[in-house]
Amino acid sequence: MRRAVCPGSFDPIHNGHLEVIARAAGLFDEVIVAVSTNYAKKYRFSLEDRMEMARETLASLRGIIVEPMGEGLLAEYCRHRGVSAIVKGLRSSSDFDYELPMATMNRQLAGVETVFLPAEAHYVHLSSTLIKEVNVLGGDISDFVPKSVLKRLLAGEPPTEPPRKG
Repeated sequence: MRRAVCPGSFDPIHNGHLEVIARAAGLFDEVIVAVSTNYAKKYRFSLEDRMEMARETLASLRGIIVEPMGEGLLAEYCRHRGVSAIVKGLRSSSDFDYELPMATMNRQLAGVETVFLPAEAHYVHLSSTLIKEVNVLGGDISDFVPKSVLKRLLAGEPPTEPPRKG
């Protein structure tokens, strides 16, 4: 079985993410959407909410599993889950410059390859940060996020912070 992982914080998941995950599902037998938590970030949605939105949105795709990535290195997560590839969407050359050293390190640490998928032109500008900012300032984000995400963003739920280690 060819298994890949699409890692990310998905705060929130948006149509650019969905497009990359759907394309990955066409390339691999199973795609794990590994929802991560970076303790240095302040999140709009809790880990549970981010996973729920991903599950709701991706329910119609075959071979998709949504789970928390947990703590530690992505390379170790891949080794533990039997993942042969990491799938990353690229919006620009700066994304590539950022992702390439991590891809090389993951290959050296765990033998896992990284597959880069260029974003569709109409999603190149999307980022979770930009979507949250436009939403807070009253802009229409309905073309950029799935309905379940839009509903939560429009409800104005307060931002959440991950639990602190220690």
